[in-house]
Amino acid sequence: MRRDRCELNICVIIALALMIALGGCTRYRETGVREAPMPEASATAEISESAETEEAGRTARAERERLLREESLEEEALKEAEVLEPRNIHFEFDRYDLGAEARAILDELGTWLLENRDFGVVIEGHCDERGTDEYNLVLGERRAKSARDYLVAMGVGAGRVGTISYGEERPLDPGNNEKAWAKNRRAEFVIKGL
Repeated sequence: MRRDRCELNICVIIALALMIALGGCTRYRETGVREAPMPEASATAEISESAETEEAGRTARAERERLLREESLEEEALKEAEVLEPRNIHFEFDRYDLGAEARAILDELGTWLLENRDFGVVIEGHCDERGTDEYNLVLGERRAKSARDYLVAMGVGAGRVGTISYGEERPLDPGNNEKAWAKNRRAEFVIKGL
């Protein structure tokens, strides 16, 4: 009887062990997938910090690329401006109305300004040495304003176009003849970033 009891106890222990083992695996048998243990809080925090760090890195890279593109576009625009700036428009003696050649130059400048909205222009009005200083300052201002009005009529914002008159103070040609005077009756452009 003792032997039967030992065998019975052994069978009960084995049965309990099997039940426990099989009970823990029921989820595996039902779904065919074992559940992964839940990560600890510190592991979750590390994953979250890692994701934030990656996102910050992507954002920083995107910002650097955007700045480089803007710099490149600005450099291209400045090269174009260097071509436009030295193109003066000229005026007849004692006049400030725009001729066909002046309008063509202003059309080119106006188109460029419309395409490059981060830039503005200061138009400098100049005169030859004939006439009083006061008269030439007023005439230089009228020349600059006629060019300004043309650009504004094209759609360039008035706040992006400034004017200044130098009268006869800054001649291109210091000569005292008609050829020198014709060069000095002009409006010049100084393109600036806004």
